[in-house]
Amino acid sequence: MAEQRNQQGKEQDINQLLKVRRDKLADLQAAGKNPFEITKYDVTHHSQEIKDNYETLENKEVTIAGRMMFKRVMGKASFCNIQDLQGNIQVYVARDSIGEESYKDFKKYDVGDIVGVKGTVFTTKTGEKSVHASEVVLLSKSLQILPEKFHGLTDTDIRYRQRYVDLIMNSDVKETFRKRSQILSSIRRFLDGQGFMEVETPMLVSNAGGAAARPFETHYNALAEDVKLRISLELYLKRLIVGGLERVYEIGRVFRNEGTDARHNPEFTLMELYQAYTDYYGMMDLTENMFRTVAQEVCGTTTIPYAEAMIDLGKPFERITMIDAVQKYAGVDFNQVADTEAAKKLAREHHIEYEERHTKGDILNLFFEEFVEEKLIQPTFVMDHPVDISPLTKRKPENPDYVERFELFIYGREMANAYSELNDPIDQRERFAAQEEAFAAGDDEANHTDEDFLNALSIGMPPTGGIGYGIDRLVMLLTNSPAIRDVLLFPTMKSLN
Repeated sequence: MAEQRNQQGKEQDINQLLKVRRDKLADLQAAGKNPFEITKYDVTHHSQEIKDNYETLENKEVTIAGRMMFKRVMGKASFCNIQDLQGNIQVYVARDSIGEESYKDFKKYDVGDIVGVKGTVFTTKTGEKSVHASEVVLLSKSLQILPEKFHGLTDTDIRYRQRYVDLIMNSDVKETFRKRSQILSSIRRFLDGQGFMEVETPMLVSNAGGAAARPFETHYNALAEDVKLRISLELYLKRLIVGGLERVYEIGRVFRNEGTDARHNPEFTLMELYQAYTDYYGMMDLTENMFRTVAQEVCGTTTIPYAEAMIDLGKPFERITMIDAVQKYAGVDFNQVADTEAAKKLAREHHIEYEERHTKGDILNLFFEEFVEEKLIQPTFVMDHPVDISPLTKRKPENPDYVERFELFIYGREMANAYSELNDPIDQRERFAAQEEAFAAGDDEANHTDEDFLNALSIGMPPTGGIGYGIDRLVMLLTNSPAIRDVLLFPTMKSLN
């Protein structure tokens, strides 16, 4: 009961503070000083820029703007702290410098208000680089209260829902998203330098293929058709290879109707690229070079701290087949497993759950997921997957039960998935038929036959290497972020309504 009374008291206090802010706005508007009528403010410098170039800017006039995060009024002179894109800078505000009326207004400003400041650059007696204001203008009135200064914004649910507040209160969050932008720019520079062309393909599709995932569905009123949100970029990009573009990539959102956890969000950023006249070995070489280049450009090193590990992107990535990886970590040699029944017997012995429809290849993959994935901390290419789980991949000529495919794992997480792309339209039709059977047997993530894609393959697609990268997981790695929601500005959240 006492706790309930305390909570009610806090809410009453907050409501009173909110009322005070609205009353201040009303007074400003009545006095003809409505901040929301100001349309622009000419900014000449930012906080860190001033500090970095202090020697040339000392005693020079600058104009800054940002959010007031701290204010201390001391009679005829005051200090405040302004936060902008680059960080924070102290402002000295004196009545004699900005005028009596402006100073009276300034004393009524609240933490959270957005202000413009014109003044000269100087250093205080305590050695802090600051701006001596000659003008302070209220540009926007904050009618809400920011989180308490010392405790900050720590509730993760609120942080994700109100990312705008999170960015204000937590400078490390702003740095994460600054790095995310740098990572994307670095990737584009690297691929453009390799002769790739960036393209865009449809998000609304009639057949969501290219991955094992359940799509979101919607209705297209104008065409009176049900359509799906794409789960992959693959099938349209391959059509462009058929069209002769040779090297293409796309960075874009894809949508998978699945749950959320530390590594999954139903809406995420995927990059796929396709290169004619190469294979999955070419994709390995490109991936190693790209990861090293991006890490060096964004982090200044190829040795990256992640959780308790140090990830070395500078040395050659390990390469191991899926069969050898399962033998190494689970002690089971699938080369000696005769058929699906023998694989199911092994699964039961090792307490691995499987479905009746699963084949030997499916069960090999279940062994890999159970015994191997979490062991792959340093960058590792896991190669040569079973054909059963790779419907769009070229078979290995010397062993047609397996395909020329790899997945890149770092810190136990899949970072990329690549193929020597299947370009045989007859084989592809048979793979689609097997996927249709799997769907009928209960696999709602199976692919469906795409007749237009088969027509494209029939026209002729050259030997091609292709790969997909989870951009969000790469950002997690390079920013040492534990969860995918930490690198998505607005992650998917269940509605509070």
